[in-house]
Amino acid sequence: MDRVVIEQKLESLRGCVQRIASKCPVQADILVLDLDLQDIVSLNLTRAVQICVDIGAHLIAHLDLPAPDTMGQTFDLLAQAKLITAELAANLKMAVGFRNITVHSYEPINWLIVHSIVKNHLDDFSKFAKVISVKH
Repeated sequence: MDRVVIEQKLESLRGCVQRIASKCPVQADILVLDLDLQDIVSLNLTRAVQICVDIGAHLIAHLDLPAPDTMGQTFDLLAQAKLITAELAANLKMAVGFRNITVHSYEPINWLIVHSIVKNHLDDFSKFAKVISVKH
């Protein structure tokens, strides 16, 4: 396992989380109306999810586990390997769902939900980073 790669990705993840935290307004209705804030928040959320998946894939390969079939399954495998909790895995899998909506435009983005995600689950990325930093 390349520790330098993991550390670089963790630093990028921290940067995304900080950017989201600094730019997401306190009031959801501001996010609903501000296209620039929407872009900043959604891009950094998408990046944060992708970075977590990339780190997970790197760890899975190092542990000689079977490759996941989906991005979400990455977190299931990490939970099965006891690297993250089942709760964190479930939350990160939901974040993959958001990423897919954003990247693939499956449906219009509900910015009230995005605001709620930021306010209630942004720390999932920090928890993931902390666990990965400690365990590897």
